[in-house]
Amino acid sequence: DVGLLQGDFINRLMYGFRKPKKQILGSDIAGRIEAIGKNVTRFNSGDEVYGDLSGRWGGFAEYVCAPEKSLALKPVAMSFEEAAAIPQAAMLAVQGLIDKGKIQPGQKLLINGAGGGVGTFAVQIAKLYGVEVTGVDSTGKLDMLRSIGFDHLIDYTQEDFTKNGQCYDLILDVKTNRSMFDYAGALSPNGTYVTVGGSMGQLFQALFLGPWISRMNKKHIRIVALKPNKDLIYMNGLFEGGKVKPVIDGPYKLDEIQKAFSIFGKGDHKGKVVITM
Repeated sequence: DVGLLQGDFINRLMYGFRKPKKQILGSDIAGRIEAIGKNVTRFNSGDEVYGDLSGRWGGFAEYVCAPEKSLALKPVAMSFEEAAAIPQAAMLAVQGLIDKGKIQPGQKLLINGAGGGVGTFAVQIAKLYGVEVTGVDSTGKLDMLRSIGFDHLIDYTQEDFTKNGQCYDLILDVKTNRSMFDYAGALSPNGTYVTVGGSMGQLFQALFLGPWISRMNKKHIRIVALKPNKDLIYMNGLFEGGKVKPVIDGPYKLDEIQKAFSIFGKGDHKGKVVITM
């Protein structure tokens, strides 16, 4: 099974302009090992595994060749669909909240773009720290977000969270669709803004303006450079302990992939879009 990523969507759009080097998309995978190379030491044929192929692509297929370092054993109680939803989305949530955000009990956290894979993992992880969480997304996702633990919700079609007078200790941004100055204005004193995705223009703004804003306003602007698969074992523990459960849109069959891309491209998906073989 395969989880659909923003990178899959972008690469698909580019296919009409040039011949792709990687003709089969799909990076987040889950499945059963059919055969291993002679130097593989951590796995055996028949093991159930999952992970992020980290730009190698090829996941939208019944068979794929994966490096040993890109995989982890799948917990027995975890379905292949749940496993395929985890790798990149959960890594971004963990690395954004814990590694870069330095999340602390009692903080006020806002997640912009809360209704996708990253946001639905992030709220569950944040709740383990006793954090008050506000989610920002569209009208159609609010009921789902409420059901998985958000304390407050903002419909971005009705309200701009950077202009409503509220401030947050930590902002985790999946969309990065406003200026860094707007984000800084929504942070509490000594607050931290962390972006895990968005347009190249906005990411460059965070990269170059972030240090200046941090020095001038005592507010921290940080970017997550994804470390693929680093926290899969940590996520296994949370899943097995009943602390985290993937929110899945679908799963869609491989012959429904056009429908899955359409839903993802419109931003109508709730949780992580998963393709099953």
